[in-house]
Amino acid sequence: MATMGRAVTVRDIKPQDFIVAYAAHLKTKDNFEVPKWADIVKTGIGKELAPYDPDWYYTRAAAVLRQIYLKQGIGVGALRRIYGGSKRRGVERSTTVLGAGGCIRHVLIQFENLKYVTKDSNGGRKITKEGQTALDQIAASVANAEADE
Repeated sequence: MATMGRAVTVRDIKPQDFIVAYAAHLKTKDNFEVPKWADIVKTGIGKELAPYDPDWYYTRAAAVLRQIYLKQGIGVGALRRIYGGSKRRGVERSTTVLGAGGCIRHVLIQFENLKYVTKDSNGGRKITKEGQTALDQIAASVANAEADE
């Protein structure tokens, strides 16, 4: 994928590979905390149960940060639409619902404390230089791992 002499960014890596690698990185980070309510909360009103994966919060955080990296100025409302889905209503037609905004807001606050994300003057959030370099380092390590295989 990556050639010698060319910098590897998040855009050059498959989304699934990057999100798994960055979620593992967040899990080892001491100053990134999972809230107490993470094991019982649903990820949206269209869901019936909480996620089965105990590390779902790290995965969602990595996915949210990747979205902010790709779409500068994206806000909580747009992220809710991305992580929303359809709600099954029995015999009635399914309807489109938004994802849980509290989870997304909590993730964004944590990334603001880490200085990876800052509020944009036009609304929404944008990635900082520290956040961009951290994400690009993880992307480079994923690319090197893929090249070694």
